[in-house]
Amino acid sequence: MNSDDLNHDDLLNHDDLASDIPAAATGRFFCAESARLRGDPMAGTASPGTVWVLIEYRGGWPPNGFDGLDLEAGTKALVSSAARAARARVLLVRRPGPRRRHGPSQWAVLRRQSSGAQEQLWGTWDRDEDLAEIVPALSSSGKPGFPPVILICAHGQHDTCCAVRGRPVGHALSGRWPELVWECSHVGGDRFAATAVIAPDGVYYGGLDAESAVATIEDHLADRIRAEYLRGYTDLLPPQQAAVVAVLGHFGPAGRNDYLVTETLNEGDHWRIHITGRPPQPEHIEVELQSRRSPPCQLTCRGPTMGSVVVYEPTSIRRA
Repeated sequence: MNSDDLNHDDLLNHDDLASDIPAAATGRFFCAESARLRGDPMAGTASPGTVWVLIEYRGGWPPNGFDGLDLEAGTKALVSSAARAARARVLLVRRPGPRRRHGPSQWAVLRRQSSGAQEQLWGTWDRDEDLAEIVPALSSSGKPGFPPVILICAHGQHDTCCAVRGRPVGHALSGRWPELVWECSHVGGDRFAATAVIAPDGVYYGGLDAESAVATIEDHLADRIRAEYLRGYTDLLPPQQAAVVAVLGHFGPAGRNDYLVTETLNEGDHWRIHITGRPPQPEHIEVELQSRRSPPCQLTCRGPTMGSVVVYEPTSIRRA
């Protein structure tokens, strides 16, 4: 079908073209635009996890990603079962820009250890059955020393904003770091598109555009994590994530492993979180936060049901 024959609805449901339609031209609800107008806080919204399975898939991505693919049933069940056992998140990925039509596709298992060590295992697949190699990889030690993978959610069949805002960001980043950047399927927090996940670092960023994404990732790769677009670290609980974001905002950028959450106390809607810093960061910091529920609102483009989320607002940041 020629793109000239598509109407706005067709384009918004077409992964390759969704980013070409200006939001104002459609008269539709866009969750990311609405979240910006409301001023939704991003801190504390990173999805939990320390293991990721990436599967390069060049065809169309179903709304539910890997689960919706028409793959050989036995292999798909093996991968799904092993991923659940490892508490791994399975993401479909593809390179930004024109899709490569020939040659083997890649898969990867990325893991962040509790020590902060990072491991990766990579392989290729031609036939569905080749994906069974992911199963032993999930229970094997990976290899250190790889650069991190930059994942940009561009899953238009899951949420329109992920494609509209994600694809330009993926394009901008791939122009700078072509070997590191992949578009990926749904990672959570559609209303914070464009979202970037740095794995296996386990760092979520949100609210990005092409310019801010390049600056943010440049700082990240230099181990200078800033608070401005940070949603959180995936190995922390939401209030702990929000506390670390508050500390970075208060004391300035720091490395991924420069702050360690050492104590978390909760009483009702009040949280007190102790954070230990590595030099030259402050050695002991205490953050107090108040949790509250947001007013009901539409949180995603495709989900018209009203929802409410828990927000963690810092009320005190001090050296302990």
